[in-house]
Amino acid sequence: METQELIAVPALVVDGGSSPKARHPRKADIGAEQIETFFAALAETCNVVRSAKAAGFSTDWAYRRRKRDAGFRNAWADAVREGYAKLELVLLERAIKGTPKILFRRDGSERIVREYSTALAVALLKRHAETADSASYEPDEAELADIRERILERLDRLREAAE
Repeated sequence: METQELIAVPALVVDGGSSPKARHPRKADIGAEQIETFFAALAETCNVVRSAKAAGFSTDWAYRRRKRDAGFRNAWADAVREGYAKLELVLLERAIKGTPKILFRRDGSERIVREYSTALAVALLKRHAETADSASYEPDEAELADIRERILERLDRLREAAE
């Protein structure tokens, strides 16, 4: 997703016949497009300062809005999750494919080799070990019977409550 950098243009205020004065944008001046730009940049960078600048408002305004607006707070969390998921994909690719490193030979020539980070690979494996373990888990018949029984009991209670 491409983000475009918007520049906040201060509004002009005329004060009783004197020359116009610039003021910073107010809450009412910040539109849906700027907020969309903020969240797109946040998903791309996970950087609030750069994202607010791209959207044309202050980080203070963004933090105040996040504090009092649940929808804004949820969109913020979604953008950060998306950003970290993208970062994790980049790191996963780096762990699998390695990173190029230039080796300089004594004769002045160069050779490119791939370096693999064991620490990065271990960190990614630890992060997803539980997910991988749970993916291969299959409950036995006794556990399935217990689950069925609990579901049927709940359905009975719901039927009784509805009557």
